[in-house]
Amino acid sequence: MDDTFTDYYTVLGLDEQASASAIKAAFKKLALQYHPDVYKGEDAEERMRLLLLAYQTLSDPDARKTYDSRRSVHHVDASSTTHSAGSQHAYRSGENFSRPAQRAAKTSTQSGQRHFAFPDLSQPLPSTIFIDLGDVSYNLSPSEASILKLDGIVRGDERQKGSRTTNYCHRCHHHWMITAVEKRSSNTRVICPSCKASDWSEYLLLRCTHCHAVFESEEIRDKIIDQDRLYEPYELFPLCPNCRRSQWCPSENARVQTLRAAAARRTAILWLSVLVVTVLILGAIVLTLR
Repeated sequence: MDDTFTDYYTVLGLDEQASASAIKAAFKKLALQYHPDVYKGEDAEERMRLLLLAYQTLSDPDARKTYDSRRSVHHVDASSTTHSAGSQHAYRSGENFSRPAQRAAKTSTQSGQRHFAFPDLSQPLPSTIFIDLGDVSYNLSPSEASILKLDGIVRGDERQKGSRTTNYCHRCHHHWMITAVEKRSSNTRVICPSCKASDWSEYLLLRCTHCHAVFESEEIRDKIIDQDRLYEPYELFPLCPNCRRSQWCPSENARVQTLRAAAARRTAILWLSVLVVTVLILGAIVLTLR
């Protein structure tokens, strides 16, 4: 038996009969609980790493079927095989299990239900950079492509992308024809007919600095804490969904470093305050004894 096997059902706190919606709900709850901005343990990144591997595996029907077969072969007992999400032992298990998906992504623009592209962003850039992500394609300007390459992230709005005949919802992936009213007026408030989102045209493209995969963010706004707050990539993608490596987004790495530096400053100020108060108390005690 492979001692490095990890029970992803146990990681998410589910049984093997869990539905797709239950898997998603469990992942979102735990991802929010153990996000590095909330959970301050040193194993925060490893916890998120394992949670993501569990979610990506169990939320994909084919990957889940393969995993269930492997799980039954190893006769996993939850009481003896539950690994800490922060242990290096658990990370090795997830890393080994992810390798087939990584190899497949190199020969295809689709891994599971996610679409990837590997556009050439080397200089000099052409006047338009075409990126095909299956359901939708993008035509980026040289400046947008440069931002995507350097920062790993670029935001945009499809309504500002010139003439089109169809609309595409970046929330539910629904396509529909542009109406005559929309064509005549750019100020018309358009609602996605499928999911009723009003911000359906906003998109967030991400690029991994390791494998250079370009993909679209699945969610651009925080549905748990604040509907209007824009997601940062780390909140849903602590690992690159293609090569599954961390620290893949330069812009996000800078944001996390800023947050950690601010947290360190707050901690230093707190301890300094405690020291000052302690000195004052001791000084008062000495004066009293005199």
